[in-house]
Amino acid sequence: MRRLSSHLTGVERGSIVLFSDYQDGGAMWTGNGPRELRRIVEFSEPFRSEPIVHVSMSMWDMDQKTNQRADISAEMVNPEGFVIVFRTWGDTRVARIRADWLAIGEISSEDDWEIV
Repeated sequence: MRRLSSHLTGVERGSIVLFSDYQDGGAMWTGNGPRELRRIVEFSEPFRSEPIVHVSMSMWDMDQKTNQRADISAEMVNPEGFVIVFRTWGDTRVARIRADWLAIGEISSEDDWEIV
């Protein structure tokens, strides 16, 4: 379990359409084999330390004629933001994906100060 040392906890959330490859014939819809897409997310203000980030698919539109394979995660998490990574493979055809995310972590207070 991660313990937060600050009495101030910040929560930020968001939603982002990662792609809509059906409309423009993109690789997630027309391709085969391993495919990956990355999107940078920046927080509205930095956390005091690396927050806990949860990412999930809130909308998916996939071809029903192929296997539905998907992997979504948060990578490169830091106090300023993170990267959403979506992966698929094989013959899966993905038209659209929307991801929702939630970040929870320590935030700074205006009363914080550092001795230099």
